[in-house]
Amino acid sequence: MTQTPAQFAEAIWAARQAGRTLDAEATIGSPDLATAYAIQRALLALRLATGERMVGWKLGYTSEVMRRQMGIDRPNIGPLTDWMLLSSGDAVHERLVQPRVEPEIGLRLHTALDARQAPVDRHTVAAAVESAYACLEVVHSTWTGYRFNLEQNTADNSSAGQVVVGPRLPVTDLMALDTVAVRLHDGSHKTLGQGVGADADGHPLDAVARLARELAAFGQRLEAGDLVITGGLTAACALEAGGRLVGVFSSDDAWSVEVAVRRG
Repeated sequence: MTQTPAQFAEAIWAARQAGRTLDAEATIGSPDLATAYAIQRALLALRLATGERMVGWKLGYTSEVMRRQMGIDRPNIGPLTDWMLLSSGDAVHERLVQPRVEPEIGLRLHTALDARQAPVDRHTVAAAVESAYACLEVVHSTWTGYRFNLEQNTADNSSAGQVVVGPRLPVTDLMALDTVAVRLHDGSHKTLGQGVGADADGHPLDAVARLARELAAFGQRLEAGDLVITGGLTAACALEAGGRLVGVFSSDDAWSVEVAVRRG
């Protein structure tokens, strides 16, 4: 008998809670993208049923470096919950058994964005953004060894694990976010990857506009207070046990901010 999206979501959720991984093909097969998002929504419902609450969204694969690393040809999206949020220097949860880290620019909204009501572009997004943040996304795939296709990854909430929300970026003009340089290092300052804000869909504000349009297709909108992480700006790097990874966000040597995460 064919399984439902809710049953697939239960299998994913059980594995995540137990801190184990699964074979994607054996678990959910190769769903189409619409079914993958139905599984993702069912997975979110299981999270919300435990008391977690929605706090925003993630964009996956907005950069060429991430698409190339994972063999994915286009971006996807996934919800974020309060359980996922960490502060700089925190340790990832022990249930994340194969965590990887990528630096991202996060944007928090002070007003809602609804692409069903009016067109949304980077200028619309800029007017709705309260502030930009240095973030590290800690991705964690339910699928063993990160072996998945776009649809399998989407069903698994785009590998959303946890998000380290660091300090505000002291930008005076959000339009300049595309020029922000980012470096990921291992705590001893060995560079693991470098990127720039423009690597996220051409501009982080454009990435949020894309998200607003995709949500509109599902009959949803971005809410005031939502945090949106706009996509990895370097390849994702494994966070080993006992290790620490640091993201450095800077602009023309005028300022820099750091955000860190560790694994016990």
